[in-house]
Amino acid sequence: MKIKHIVLASTILVSVSTYAQKDELKALKRIYAKDEIKGNDLTEYKALVTKVQPLATEEGDKVYAVFYKVMTPVLESLAIDQTMTPIQIQAALMKLANPKAIADLATGLNATLDYEKKTGKKVYTDDINETITAFKPQLVNLAVGLGNAKQYKEAGDVLYAIYQLDKKDQEKLFYAASYAVNGQDYDKALDYYNQLKGLNYTGEGTVYWATNKASKQEETFPSKVERDLYLKSGTHEKPRDEKLESKRGEIFKNIALILVQQGKTEEAKKAVTEARKASPEDDSLLLTELDLYLKIKDYDTYTRLVNEALEKNPTNVDLLYNLGVISADRGKLDEAEKYYKKALEVNPNYFNANLNLAELKLRADEKWVTEMNKLGTSDKDNKRYEVLKGERDKNFKSVLPYLEKAYELEPANEAAKKTLLSVYNALEMTDKYKALKAKQ
Repeated sequence: MKIKHIVLASTILVSVSTYAQKDELKALKRIYAKDEIKGNDLTEYKALVTKVQPLATEEGDKVYAVFYKVMTPVLESLAIDQTMTPIQIQAALMKLANPKAIADLATGLNATLDYEKKTGKKVYTDDINETITAFKPQLVNLAVGLGNAKQYKEAGDVLYAIYQLDKKDQEKLFYAASYAVNGQDYDKALDYYNQLKGLNYTGEGTVYWATNKASKQEETFPSKVERDLYLKSGTHEKPRDEKLESKRGEIFKNIALILVQQGKTEEAKKAVTEARKASPEDDSLLLTELDLYLKIKDYDTYTRLVNEALEKNPTNVDLLYNLGVISADRGKLDEAEKYYKKALEVNPNYFNANLNLAELKLRADEKWVTEMNKLGTSDKDNKRYEVLKGERDKNFKSVLPYLEKAYELEPANEAAKKTLLSVYNALEMTDKYKALKAKQ
């Protein structure tokens, strides 16, 4: 009898615990459903969240206990005093939406969505989707703010959490990887890039722009149809489309570079080789492979690949230009100049090739300036000064056609304009200098 009494008492205790747990979940649901969250509601909500966690035993109750917990920052954001200044409100949001809170939110919401999909009972599915849509722009702004503050790891964590909230938005995973690289968190970056590789993400697409007549600012739209609606309504004007190039080359390049840095050269080679087999026509992957072999100083393989590429595409202007960039980055300046000039033979109106070739040739100016500054006032030094000045002027004159062409092609480009002004000034071309200066 005594043993049965103990068992019965245990059963009663479990039942009381279960009922208490159900009451707390009901109370949480009641507060959560309110249109307006006030201070007392939030205090009660937090206390209930803390109390219900150890009591939840059934799968559904555990899922919803976590759901209510991870939604706490969202409710806290709704309870922020809206009479504060915008800066104060933003600061309050930044405090709530830290990377860990967002990561926990993503985990909790996804677990709830999975559970409701499994059971076929949509309790919060629609609400979760609305919450993600409503708060996603603010979370993106948070990530951008962290990035601007050079908190790259945290920015990457936030973007990855956003991706976890919305797996369709693979772009956020790409930028999470980029921030992880900037933050030197290479293990995470490699993980993210490999996920992108598995998803076959390219990033190709079109961005639809139009200018807001009221603010005079360009704005983007998710589709051409939506943009056209604003144009027809008269609120926007000056539509333009921006084509986004494939990011596959960059993804595989960064995978390879991280593997090389980790001492995994053979894995890096394998990754790039597999990528090129999968997309043999993708020139960006060829450039990635070239960059890899330069990185590991395998110049024989690099030279062979360059020659193969040019035999196959001797007039591919983008390939020629990018070969120039790679060569310049590796200090092969004569080789870089050759590729830039070949690119301009194919397309004289290639802006970047004109500008980069001018920049490349101007690198020589430093050695002349350094030597001229060391000269004294003797006859010998004065003669040497004139020789050096003549070499400088000759170089400036050789650069001038490329800079003037670059400015003609893109007059709004600040780099082209400033460099052209400097050359005009160095050559004492006063009239041209003043005319260009007046356009600033």
